Amino acid sequence: MTLATRVIPCLDVAAGRVVKGVNFENLRDMGDPVELAGLYFDQGADELTFLDVTATVDERATTYDVVRRTAEAVFIPLTVGGGVRAADDVARLLAVGADKVGVNSAAIARPDLVDEIADRFGAQVLVLSLDVKRSEDTSSGFVVTTHGGRVATTLDALVWAREAIERGAGELLVNSIDADGTKDGFDLELISLMRELSSVPVIASGGAGAAEHFPPAVHAGADAVLAASVFHSRQLTIADVKAALEADGIPTRRTDARTTGAHTTEEGR
Repeated sequence: MTLATRVIPCLDVAAGRVVKGVNFENLRDMGDPVELAGLYFDQGADELTFLDVTATVDERATTYDVVRRTAEAVFIPLTVGGGVRAADDVARLLAVGADKVGVNSAAIARPDLVDEIADRFGAQVLVLSLDVKRSEDTSSGFVVTTHGGRVATTLDALVWAREAIERGAGELLVNSIDADGTKDGFDLELISLMRELSSVPVIASGGAGAAEHFPPAVHAGADAVLAASVFHSRQLTIADVKAALEADGIPTRRTDARTTGAHTTEEGR
């Protein structure tokens, strides 16, 4: 049986507001995260992803509050990332309503963090967030970046993804920094390379600008497709993306019209 492809809106959150830029720069305010989460829930989103793109100590309390209020309003899986540096951070996010937690910079700095989270909470909770740039300095042609895409490393993205899976990562969120916010389409080569090495689900992120951009990402190997700008700007709805996938022979999770606060049979927590 072919698994349905998930459609996931991403909320990049800074100081309690949703922001969006191009190549992770020139961030602009896109709205209230709880209101947008409710809108996407009603539209039939399969999951939601929150990424705290500034993740300083001062803003961490804001993120906990946003996560709590969102979890009270919607009933689909919620992944939260940004500023997770220890297993105790994961515990706190799960306590306020997160279902999964993304790690990136801290795991690159200290890979044992992946083992610690997976051992304590299970691989199903741990999403490895990869902000990837093209580079001529690695054998694969891709490196990972840290600090919201602002700091490049010398670490080969494919080597790191493989190691993190071996350590217990349960899912890969693969975001192309080069494509992010450009609306020119996903980096299909990157998705394909990650699919070849990965034994866990791959989420494609970065570059979606039209409904027709989503099916190629799935054909390249993505188990789920994630986007931000096209949803926040109302250029596309979740239904538009699912229709494009279905028209290309890609099964999606069917969702009836929903109202905030009502569980669904297939996707309710």
